[in-house]
Amino acid sequence: MEVEMKIRGLLMDPVTNMPIVILKDSVSDAVLPIWVGIYEANAIALEIEKVSTPRPMTHDLIKNVLTGLETQVHKVVVTELKEDTFFAVIWLERNGHVISIDSRPSDALALALRVDCPIFVEDEVLKNSKQATTASDRVTSEELRKWLEGLNDEDLGRYKM
Repeated sequence: MEVEMKIRGLLMDPVTNMPIVILKDSVSDAVLPIWVGIYEANAIALEIEKVSTPRPMTHDLIKNVLTGLETQVHKVVVTELKEDTFFAVIWLERNGHVISIDSRPSDALALALRVDCPIFVEDEVLKNSKQATTASDRVTSEELRKWLEGLNDEDLGRYKM
């Protein structure tokens, strides 16, 4: 089953100094942090802040190509968590044909923001992300999850949704 989520914000992991996209379920307090690369975080931040660039960035180009091909993005889904790596699928429709495209979650999220389509996470991914830690990491992971769930707008800084 898929759980609809929203991008709640973008912040830096204080330990690894890597960007984290925070997905949050609007119905419950479920939170899914997804660590992303610097360039992908920048693409997400540009769209969150509605910054226009003089030339199309990669995700803008993808949006333009899909629009030119009269293809709609119906949704993006974070489908799997395997060996600490998230997987996603972009669901497209063109001329009545539904097409699924394998994607990194960061790219799927950057595109979803640009085309304003829903973002979903498989409930198994949410369950597995909570169980993915080893016994030695459990305290740190649970503390991080509690910290993420307790974030308010000020904590998210300038990249909040």
